[in-house]
Amino acid sequence: MNTESSFDLRHHGDAETALGLIDLAVNVRIAEMPKWLRERLSLSMLSLSAYPEQSRARAAVAARHGRAQEEVLLTNGAAEAFVLLARSLNPARSHGRTVVIHPQFTEPEAALRTAGHRVERVILNEAEGFRLDTDLVPSDADLVIIGNPTNPTSILHPADVVADLARPGRLLVVDEAFADCIPGESESLAARSDLPGVVVVRSLTKMWGLAGLRVGYLLAQPHIVEMLASAQSLWPVSSPALAALEICSSSEAVAESVRWASELTEQRNYLIDGLLLLGFDVPGDQRASFVLARIDNADALRERLRGRGWAVRRGDTFPGLSSDWLRIAVRDTKTTIAFLNALRIELS
Repeated sequence: MNTESSFDLRHHGDAETALGLIDLAVNVRIAEMPKWLRERLSLSMLSLSAYPEQSRARAAVAARHGRAQEEVLLTNGAAEAFVLLARSLNPARSHGRTVVIHPQFTEPEAALRTAGHRVERVILNEAEGFRLDTDLVPSDADLVIIGNPTNPTSILHPADVVADLARPGRLLVVDEAFADCIPGESESLAARSDLPGVVVVRSLTKMWGLAGLRVGYLLAQPHIVEMLASAQSLWPVSSPALAALEICSSSEAVAESVRWASELTEQRNYLIDGLLLLGFDVPGDQRASFVLARIDNADALRERLRGRGWAVRRGDTFPGLSSDWLRIAVRDTKTTIAFLNALRIELS
């Protein structure tokens, strides 16, 4: 069990980008926005004089996942959900143990530490493909946080294994920001209202390329939703963000998500095959919109790539990883070919 806080938990992929660089550091879809989404967002701008009203968006999200509206909380991006959790739970709770399973997105731990929580880390094993081993999680942990599929490892954990971590008296927070990378979202817990204490956090950022809109939501039992909502500010989600939530929960949007996830599978496999041929280690069965790869002196390679016009994500800010790791966003095949050629030159 690791409790050190020496990693730069506030470092994110956007810090790697700069004018003139091709961005493989940020895991956001960069394809053109669908016409029907663009039109809906434009229409929402005509009603900005009114305060945001959530009922239609909340109903749409609930219907999308087969949940009651009382089990849905709309948030200012998925990141707000982690801040609400950190602020709502008393850091001095009796016998409370907070566990974050790493390597994973660092913002949940950063939010918890800022709010005064003592965080314990469970580090998954690279040699086992960063597979989730539930025996590593202390049985008396009352708050456990895990990503699925996990950023930055790109590993998709089986839903039944993640569900085994749920138990009465524990909050199990599952970050599913990249769940729509999986055709059919087969391992999602979003529809599981039967699991005690499970909080599923979702986002529109990745699939729909809406990082700047700040739009997300969480799904949980009504009493958990009420607790977290009490920590929110008034009108936390803007009218355009509510419009995006409503339209992106439609059957048309879900069908588009499945198509994208299928294309992504082919593009990701092409990138992985190219990296393996160049001598990178790509552990586990990676399934998200990015690839985690290891090679000696990766940090120096990252700097040389910047000189060639490419931005990739450093790995050493993630607990459990070192400077020999890079996280690389999956793009279209043409971009990937050009990137692999740049890598080949730098490694020759």
